[in-house]
Amino acid sequence: MFFDRPDSGELAVLVHLELGGSSEANDLREFEELVLSAGGDPVALLGGSRRAPRPSTFVGSGKLEELEQLVRQTEAQLVIFNHVLSPTQERNLEQALCCRVLDRTGLILDIFAQRARTHEGKLQVELAQLHHVMTRLVRGWTHLERQKGGIGLRGPGETQLETDRRLIRARVNHLGKRLEKVRKQRDLGRRSRQRSEVPTISLTGYTNAGKSTLFNGLTQASVLVEDKLFATLDPTMRRLQLSGLGPTVFADTVGFVNHLPHQLVDAFRATLEEAANADLLLHVIDAASENRAENMACVDEVLEQIGAAEVPVLKVYNKIDLLIDHSPRVDRDADGKPVAVWLSAQQNAGLELLLGAVVELIGGELVADTYYLKPEQGRLRARFHQLDSVLSERPAGDGGTIMEIRMSALELRRLLKHEGVSDAQLISAAQIAASM
Repeated sequence: MFFDRPDSGELAVLVHLELGGSSEANDLREFEELVLSAGGDPVALLGGSRRAPRPSTFVGSGKLEELEQLVRQTEAQLVIFNHVLSPTQERNLEQALCCRVLDRTGLILDIFAQRARTHEGKLQVELAQLHHVMTRLVRGWTHLERQKGGIGLRGPGETQLETDRRLIRARVNHLGKRLEKVRKQRDLGRRSRQRSEVPTISLTGYTNAGKSTLFNGLTQASVLVEDKLFATLDPTMRRLQLSGLGPTVFADTVGFVNHLPHQLVDAFRATLEEAANADLLLHVIDAASENRAENMACVDEVLEQIGAAEVPVLKVYNKIDLLIDHSPRVDRDADGKPVAVWLSAQQNAGLELLLGAVVELIGGELVADTYYLKPEQGRLRARFHQLDSVLSERPAGDGGTIMEIRMSALELRRLLKHEGVSDAQLISAAQIAASM
């Protein structure tokens, strides 16, 4: 009845069934990319279709025999399902196949475990893995079973299995408290940026859409860029000075994928809150992807789960260099506001259009007015020049300066606050004319 759980290996047999008559060719290609990203070596693929999964083994008895033959023929040490398996199904399959069985959730968790680099990322991945493994503790040895009652046969009162579960629960609680501290630290950082009115722009999108390449192109950062799913896991933030907007913070976040495990969404909530609390989301889209619409819907679904559905979004169609007759451009709505930017982050084509669209959306309305600055407001005059916001200026008769200014309302509010100047102390030319 009991068996030793097999060790993991790299040679893998892949299992992908079409359930309910649906065809998921794109999902199959993504599944193969996930396996390769995890370092697996696919040696065979078992396909088929079923109306519904079999409760005990997910696949039917005939498919199970085919799977056993494939494992023996290929000498595979691992079978990976492109589906979510219940703990019972996973255990029964391992017992029948005598090799390690992994479902889609476990595969994604393994990729995340490989890619986590920061302390926070490792905590989040470990928490997600513990939640997943808690229901999958396998009775692999007879000592995990409580001994029967009777003289000389009474057990200690707690099985090894129960001890393992108790230790895992304690570790989960410990990680939860540590991640709560991380969340509070992020909250402090966000409140600090809000007090200084520094806007945050968060890059989000489907995995491998080119977010990190775009992030590097915009901020001159050196985030890892690979043609793999989930190449970027740990969030990265960089400050960037934008003409007409001032200092802004760009955040590169983890990519999403179809059927993203709920454990990951919950564990990475502290990180994903950067998107929920951003002033603007750049939804990076692989314009050359065949299943572009499905990927966009997947991202929208996750954004809704983390409470970011109401954050303003600017769509960024990346990889136009892979399309025919597409050049960088900005799409606008009926009111003239930017709604989408087409560019190629790989070739640095269209990045200036994107930054211009960001300034338009975040800066709000532009302030174009003429102001009178008193002689003692020379520091404020110098700051206007530093920000390249002065269209023209002329001296006033009393030693002051009359300046024609053009800048975003956000940047003007931020400048006046930094210099300790109230709105009432900034006198416009119209006010001067009205008082005369």
